[in-house]
Amino acid sequence: MSAAASEATVEVEREGALGRIWLNRPDVMNAISIELGTELTRALDDLSGDSEVSVIVIRGRGGNFCVGGDFDEVQRLREGGPDALMPLFDRFGAACALIAEIEVPVVAVVEGFAMAGGFELMAAVDISVVSSEAVMADNHVRYGQIPGGGGSQRFPRAVGMHRAMGHMLTGDRLRGQQAVDWGLAYRCFPAETFDEDVADFLAALAGHRRDALCGIKTLIRTGAAMPLAHGLAAERDAVVAHIGGEAGASGVDAFARR
Repeated sequence: MSAAASEATVEVEREGALGRIWLNRPDVMNAISIELGTELTRALDDLSGDSEVSVIVIRGRGGNFCVGGDFDEVQRLREGGPDALMPLFDRFGAACALIAEIEVPVVAVVEGFAMAGGFELMAAVDISVVSSEAVMADNHVRYGQIPGGGGSQRFPRAVGMHRAMGHMLTGDRLRGQQAVDWGLAYRCFPAETFDEDVADFLAALAGHRRDALCGIKTLIRTGAAMPLAHGLAAERDAVVAHIGGEAGASGVDAFARR
């Protein structure tokens, strides 16, 4: 396992088939800065190019996922006008968009606070697992602001128009199990056993064949943007190619031995 220097805004670790990305600004609850957005994109790109990595995990240092934009940096950038602000949203937006393009699953491990931009990052990943005591919200409206990390576009697609509208127009907070009930997260683990449960979940996920994980993610991600008939045709072509290849042979043999 190798890791970046501890003072890095974003740290990268490799542990077997797991590639771990740590948001590392614990003193400001991992608030998003231009640097963090830039380094997050770089980390995702780096791990996506590693053929040994089957799952990428994003987690925050210090017991919080991410509280959104760094207010101090936003204030400084505002003095330079819209052109100065643009990189903040471009860099973070690029990281969120890249997640859909990476072939392996990207998992958010969420504890503590996931607010505003942190909430938007949750909506961008493939799977979120959350602590029962996690607190999540797109709370831009409570500060007289609007989302800028994709929340107004990804969140309604995940949970439905009315639920997203109600949440984003009130800024109401969600707890762990509620995020699962809404479809924003996949699993909610008790805070008391969170680290152990997350480790078991990730180990099981990363234990699957990499090509199967990638194939399923690709079909779901690309199919969501297609008419159903086109998506079904893409799935048929993909499964025939998969089963007909070397990877599929081992899977068929495993089924036959059941």
